[in-house]
Amino acid sequence: MRKVGGRRNFGWGKQIEWAGKQALRAVFGGGHYGTVASHSARWRRFCEWLREQGIRDARQISRVELAQFTDHLAHQISGSMSIAYAKNQLTSINVVLESLRGDRALWMKPGDRLGKRSTIRVSPPAGLNRARFRCAVDKLIAGGKERPAAVALLCRELGLRRREASLLDLRLASHQAASFGRVNIVAGTKGGRGRSVDRWVPVSNHAKAALRLAAEVAGNRWKLIPDHLSLAQWLPKVSRSWGEVAAPLQLGTLRDLRAAYACDRYLRITNEHAPAVVGVRSADKFVDRAARSLLSQELGHNRIDVLTAYIGSAK
Repeated sequence: MRKVGGRRNFGWGKQIEWAGKQALRAVFGGGHYGTVASHSARWRRFCEWLREQGIRDARQISRVELAQFTDHLAHQISGSMSIAYAKNQLTSINVVLESLRGDRALWMKPGDRLGKRSTIRVSPPAGLNRARFRCAVDKLIAGGKERPAAVALLCRELGLRRREASLLDLRLASHQAASFGRVNIVAGTKGGRGRSVDRWVPVSNHAKAALRLAAEVAGNRWKLIPDHLSLAQWLPKVSRSWGEVAAPLQLGTLRDLRAAYACDRYLRITNEHAPAVVGVRSADKFVDRAARSLLSQELGHNRIDVLTAYIGSAK
């Protein structure tokens, strides 16, 4: 096998999944059929996740996306996935990316990333520190990156994913916030659930301020994605922009901002700090369970057990 030309997927083809398989075949010289098949199957699962993030070109994959996918795997460990399988998944991604790129610039050590990692949050998300969070947002704005700053604010104050924040109809959301004190998240939801299941998120004063800034930045388009970019081009830019200002302040990823939102909401619902903040569950177990059920809906999940990754253990 050889490259087909063009720039997309480092010249291995237009479809990211197919390009990865072609690169593997080239590296393994037409032999090792079982090895190629195993890596290809795991690569396909990664490609499915990438498509949910709006990424269809391997050139857009950076350490930010790899870290987010690692988190995605970590949340499934001890549930539907073993640590061994998760490590194999990351190993296959390493092999395919090296085959596509011709280097090991993005190589990850599965043991370092997934070793004995728990999916239960045991420390407060850094985004709870509003002074530090605001510092990162101000740096983005000062650098002319108002749109990524608005996405970060919506993630923090409404608990949105970056895709949901980017596709949010700001005109409708502003109307809902003013009329009902909450907004219904429809576009960009995981698995398309927003089209069939209402997901109303309450609007705090901080959230109202975030919506105002986002609407101002978006202008007449009423969405934060710039006219000259597709969603697939936009989402990686958002993550990289946030990573540049967040890393020095140890604020984590945009997903960690959702955890900060969840901890804030847990406090408002139960009048007790989240277990991740104080190290132990202080709320009555029935109140805690009710809060988790409500938060799972607001965050766009259909299971309450995933809330341990946001607010800590229920024990």
